[in-house]
Amino acid sequence: MALFALDHNYPAPIINQAKPYLSGVELVYIGDIDPRLSESDDWELLLALHHHSREWDGLISNDTSMLDQERELAVLGYTHLTLVAPVAAGHDPIRSTGLVLTHIENIASSTTPRKPQVWRLAGRTGQGSHPDQFIEKLAKKARLDPMDLRKDAMPTNAVLQKNPLAP
Repeated sequence: MALFALDHNYPAPIINQAKPYLSGVELVYIGDIDPRLSESDDWELLLALHHHSREWDGLISNDTSMLDQERELAVLGYTHLTLVAPVAAGHDPIRSTGLVLTHIENIASSTTPRKPQVWRLAGRTGQGSHPDQFIEKLAKKARLDPMDLRKDAMPTNAVLQKNPLAP
């Protein structure tokens, strides 16, 4: 089971509800490891996890400034810990939590004590697409004209004008 320290700014109600559904990973708030860790510099936090009696696999933090700090990166390499950083979430705890919960099982299965890692989780989604783009892909795959495919798939006007929930 992979063991990750979790920065204090992840919402406990969401994390606690998700914990029973996580497989192969344990998340522990840094304040629950030791209250002094909440006041530590990030490099000290990493070093404390390295020297702790439990064998920590890494740290989950939405403080992405760690990726721009020489000391933090050097200590991360020394400790062989994994850093999970939802970079595109900013300091939005909900977005960050969603990214972590989406990817943590895969990260946990890829974590090894011999190799330090940084996982930058991206949280940006492109612009919405018009459904016609998908129709065109389906038509191309089926070697059909997109207009013919759409026409064949479209219900009749009588069907479209009737509310499916009407009595």
